[in-house]
Amino acid sequence: MKNTALTATHEALGAKMVPFAGYNMPVQYEGVNIEHETVRKSVGVFDVSHMGEFLISGPNALALIQKTCSNDASKLTIGKAQYSCIPNDDGGIVDDLIIYKLKEEQYLLVVNASNIEKDWNWISSKNTVDAEMRDLSEDYSLLAIQGPKAVEAMQTLTSKDLAAIKFYNFEVGDFAGIENVIISATGYTGSGGFEIYCKNNEVKQIWDKVTEAGATPIGLAARDTLRLEMGYCLYGNDIDDTTSPIEAGLGWVTKFTKEFTNSEALADQKRRGATRKLIAFELDERGIPRQGYDIVDGQGKKIGNVTSGTMSPMLGKGIGLGYVPTVFADVNSKIHIQIRKNAVPATVVKLPFYKG
Repeated sequence: MKNTALTATHEALGAKMVPFAGYNMPVQYEGVNIEHETVRKSVGVFDVSHMGEFLISGPNALALIQKTCSNDASKLTIGKAQYSCIPNDDGGIVDDLIIYKLKEEQYLLVVNASNIEKDWNWISSKNTVDAEMRDLSEDYSLLAIQGPKAVEAMQTLTSKDLAAIKFYNFEVGDFAGIENVIISATGYTGSGGFEIYCKNNEVKQIWDKVTEAGATPIGLAARDTLRLEMGYCLYGNDIDDTTSPIEAGLGWVTKFTKEFTNSEALADQKRRGATRKLIAFELDERGIPRQGYDIVDGQGKKIGNVTSGTMSPMLGKGIGLGYVPTVFADVNSKIHIQIRKNAVPATVVKLPFYKG
């Protein structure tokens, strides 16, 4: 089990710690619902230092990224970030990630904690263009400061104008007395805020200043309910090696203006139309849908399965994502979720669940 630079801090705060992606991580402090509400209404801080960071540099850095990632990274300018995915050779997804353009010929790839080694090996195997690759995952920490009051609470900690950092943009500057940190606005909660990338030996000072400035520590359980209310995909649940970006509703980050791994087959799937799709649904009656539950039709026949599900703290109803045949994927379609012996009626809805 690996620890982040803040593991002792979380334990001292009384966090419930659980193994996650090989790391000892805080799942909750006070409780999921109260932490969720804090982020929706005020400001919270997550330690997400388990995430992976790869630095791709040199004259052929962009060529490697274009070849391995589905989005068009040539559109990035310095100070901008882009959501993308790494397709595999069989129509599935190796991982989803965020790409930052730090400088000309220098990019930071931020990948999921559980996929660090897998992603590194995959991208390395495609690196026939001799781009320089460095795995910074063990050296860097990452805090996500999220919520509508994040900018106001944190502005005293930096000379950068936080309100001026637009969504999927970033600045490099001073924060909480530390120089040269990345301050980025690529949140995973739908309630605004930003992320701080710094070195491991700097993160404790930043965490202390951030909590002193009013951010409440939040665990990974609330991060999951927050992202699900927005309908953001979680790798390993809603997307994986067997799900295509077209099926998963990630066509918007799959750009066929260039060639990339398996692009021809994915373009063909887009033309023909996927046979199944990732849908969002709300339960019409009481119940909590959970990952792995069957999705059934009106006759009780299995048509799919729930990939993510929870009781939405803000909506007070059961919500979830899952794959079903395209014929059941239209908004307002009626489906059922098999919760133990009951087939609970549900309605396909448009994302996000939580509209703010």
